[in-house]
Amino acid sequence: MARRSDGVPQEPGYSLSGLAGEQLKYRRAENGEMVGYTRAEYGVRKDDGRGLVKPVNSSGGLLFLSILLTACLGGLLYGVVQVALTDQWHILGEVWWVFPACLFPFLAAWAAYFKERRAEKLRKARNLPRPVD
Repeated sequence: MARRSDGVPQEPGYSLSGLAGEQLKYRRAENGEMVGYTRAEYGVRKDDGRGLVKPVNSSGGLLFLSILLTACLGGLLYGVVQVALTDQWHILGEVWWVFPACLFPFLAAWAAYFKERRAEKLRKARNLPRPVD
């Protein structure tokens, strides 16, 4: 059935899709069929990026990585407390670059986890399978 303007009477059985204004990404789902996902439903990048190591992109795997990086950041903060307690501040001048190097992956991992978790909930609401590419 053709889509018409709001003021024009519709054919019987016609319902306006809730996704009319959003662009859909058509990707292959776990079951092999092509499915249209919105940006929010797609979540984090699913392809391998042509790399040697397959990326972690499930919400469970991203949660594990986020918790692991949180523990590493906790160890880093413990080191700062020890430096402060032993009054060896000169050490921080030599290794200051470790803080931004550890902070960026920590924030990126948690952002990716929350993005994929939200996408998982949206896919479940529309009864869509998980995309694989």
